[in-house]
Amino acid sequence: MEWLYNLDYWHWWVAGVVFVVLEVFSPAAFFLWLGIAAGVVGALMLVWPDMGWQYQVLSFAILSVVSVFVGRTWLTRHPIKTDEPTLNRRGSQYIGRVFTLEQPIVNGYGKISVDDTHWRVSGPDAPAGSKVRVTGVKGVDLEVEPLDGAGAA
Repeated sequence: MEWLYNLDYWHWWVAGVVFVVLEVFSPAAFFLWLGIAAGVVGALMLVWPDMGWQYQVLSFAILSVVSVFVGRTWLTRHPIKTDEPTLNRRGSQYIGRVFTLEQPIVNGYGKISVDDTHWRVSGPDAPAGSKVRVTGVKGVDLEVEPLDGAGAA
């Protein structure tokens, strides 16, 4: 615990950089906000160099919560624009496309083959070889509706 008494502005800045580096390896924007909070605490230490470690840690905790909340709110209201909005949602890429049933839909479930992947589909019962259009995604299942005389994609 002795090291807590010797915290300086640069310790917080190093912690901020570590959090930002962790952000690069994490799947969600979370550590970025902690890094910002640590950087702000470091800047506060330049203004108030005699701030006790208890106030430093409390400031970091409060600023972390505030920055995560503000950052998440901002990202929700201003989503990042992309030219591939369905990149990580493979099933959504197939909505509107027409496929041929590989296995019949029996009791609401069947299978189609898309490229090199087999997908379970849900919809009204239909025989194998029927054309179906993907209308949605529910969990890991593609929701389909049968077509009359439509071509496959």
